[in-house]
Amino acid sequence: MSAGPDEHQPAQGPAGAPSAVPASGDRRRYPAPAHLRFFHGPMDCGKSTLALQVDHNQSRQDRHGLLVTQGDRSAAPQISSRVGLRRPAIEIQPDTDLRLLVRGHWAEGHRVDYVIVDEAQFLSQEQVDQLAELVDESHVDVYAFGLTTDFRARLFPGTQRLLEIADDVQRIQVEVLCWCGLPAGLNARVVDGVMVRSGETVVVADTGPPGLPGQSAGAGTGHSPAVRYQVLCRRHYVRGDLGPTAAGPGQLTLP
Repeated sequence: MSAGPDEHQPAQGPAGAPSAVPASGDRRRYPAPAHLRFFHGPMDCGKSTLALQVDHNQSRQDRHGLLVTQGDRSAAPQISSRVGLRRPAIEIQPDTDLRLLVRGHWAEGHRVDYVIVDEAQFLSQEQVDQLAELVDESHVDVYAFGLTTDFRARLFPGTQRLLEIADDVQRIQVEVLCWCGLPAGLNARVVDGVMVRSGETVVVADTGPPGLPGQSAGAGTGHSPAVRYQVLCRRHYVRGDLGPTAAGPGQLTLP
């Protein structure tokens, strides 16, 4: 009896040639391993820039992605980078079911081969588990980008869960400097020119320059207090030392 075709061999097209490779990312028809990858670091480390670069590289291979964020510094539904890059994104809420979000796009006839999640530190632990389910059950790649710790030097709930269950965790290697010139890794919240260690976990602001000594945008005007963030080394974070007044948007003072 002659042996039947090997079921593990690729399907043969005309003249015995292998059939065409499935369209990139069509993993619902051709299941392949997907991954949950988490990239993290302090403010100013370039996570949003990297998120947009990953989206660019994926889309060049005819893969279709979904960009989501919450609490972008621009206060707009987009992923924006301090170097000037930006792309429209879906603004999600704490109660958004990310599985239903992706399945809704499928139901409308749109492919979703990967999901880019910026500001992933703001995800709930349930939302992180939903991302893992999309990876495991629907073969959707997920790339999450977020801060490591909050202004109290504690892990965000979303960050903690991603560190626990992500397939691949990478600390972003772009070095961020404290005002003293040493590597910085802790995010200080500055309210009216003073570093604070208590308050709401989530207060969206940027790393803008401080005002003049003793002045703030809201002082004496009845407006809300001026809030910004500054990245410090551990020594100056513990001391609450924000350094000399910066002359520009950065914290590092050069001689």
